[in-house]
Amino acid sequence: MASENKGFKRIILAAKYSWQGFTTAYRKEEAFRQEAWFAVFAIPLGFFLGQTGVERALLVGVILLVLIVELLNTGIENAVDRVGLDPHKLSGRAKDMGSAAVFTSLGLAALVWISILWPIYVH
Repeated sequence: MASENKGFKRIILAAKYSWQGFTTAYRKEEAFRQEAWFAVFAIPLGFFLGQTGVERALLVGVILLVLIVELLNTGIENAVDRVGLDPHKLSGRAKDMGSAAVFTSLGLAALVWISILWPIYVH
């Protein structure tokens, strides 16, 4: 079935649905709220502390990556919960793997920030 939403209308609707996703995640997910507030400070700091375009892109990009992975993890958790709240090993695995993805993205962010800023500001 072809969608009737094409061209500019599709773009407007996509933006609307994306905004709904951001606001719902912010309202309902404590982890996303914490990471969003961290990003409010870290993103401008990344632009300020990075000395080259590549450094700025990496410092800012990994913070945005954490938000992206958190949104995907939340989507996985919501889809699993929609299917059923009864304990099931596959549901648990899906949620654990989503959590591991967030943890890995946070570790990557820390590694990038330390790798770029340590040689510049510590030595």
